[in-house]
Amino acid sequence: MCGLIGFPNVGKSTFLSIVTSATPKIADYHFTTIIPNLGVVKTEYGDSFVIADIPGIIEGASEGVGLGLQFLRHIERTRLLLHFLDVSGQEGRNPTEDFYIIQKELKKYSEKLAKRKQIIVANKIDIAQDDTLYQELEKTAKKENIEIFKISAASKQGINELMKHVGEVLKDLPKEDLIETEEKIVYTLENKNEFEIEKKGNTYIVTGPGIERLMRRVNIQDRESMYYMQKNLAMMGVDDELRKLGIKEGDTVKILDWEFEWYI
Repeated sequence: MCGLIGFPNVGKSTFLSIVTSATPKIADYHFTTIIPNLGVVKTEYGDSFVIADIPGIIEGASEGVGLGLQFLRHIERTRLLLHFLDVSGQEGRNPTEDFYIIQKELKKYSEKLAKRKQIIVANKIDIAQDDTLYQELEKTAKKENIEIFKISAASKQGINELMKHVGEVLKDLPKEDLIETEEKIVYTLENKNEFEIEKKGNTYIVTGPGIERLMRRVNIQDRESMYYMQKNLAMMGVDDELRKLGIKEGDTVKILDWEFEWYI
C-alpha cells in the first residue's frame, strides 16, 4: 500500500480522486473499512495497488497533537510514502521547512518509520509565481537522496509520470510482515477488562487495553491480517457483546482510530 502524507491542504484528496477508482471495501468480514480514504490505482499493465490518503499531520503529532498518533499508526501500514508539499507559496508555507517538520515527527515516533521509502511530490506548480520554492525543495531532495516529482493535481500535470514510477517502485519493495506472529495471544470471555463498548446512536465504540494490543498487530489492508483481527475479536467476545447490544447491518463500529461497517 502507498500512503499520501503531508500538511493539510496540500492537494492529497484531489490527487486521490484523480488517480484512483472507487474506494474499495474489504469483504468476507463483519467489518468493512470506511476511513482512512482509500482508492485503487490500476496501471496500464493491469496491475493494481491501494493508495491511502492519510489525514494531514501537524507539528507535534508524535506527542498526540491534532490527529497525532492516529496519523502515524496509519503510516505504519504502508510500504511507500508520497510526501506531498505545496510549492505554490499561496498559503505562505515553506515546503522545505514543512518537509523537515514531518520528517522530525516520523523519526520521533519511529526510527524505522522515518527510514521508509519516500518520494517527494511537489504539488501546485501550476499556480506557483516562480520556481524559488521548488528549487529549494529540489536541493533538499538531492541532499536527502529522495526522488522528487513536480505535479499539479488540479491540472493533472505530471501525474502519469509519477504514477508509472510509483507502480514500478512498489513492485520492487518487499512486503513487510506487519503482524507480530511470534507472540500468541489467547483471549477468553473471562478477560472482562480487555474491552468496553459504548453505544452512541448507530455507532458502537470499542476500546480497552486488549483492543489496543490487538490493533497494533493488524494491517487491515491485508486479508490474512483481517482474518487474524476478526478471529481475535470473536475470541475476546466483542462480536457476541455487539450482538447483545443490538447491532444491526449497516451500523458503525469504531475501533480506536478505525471505523468499520457491520454487516451479516
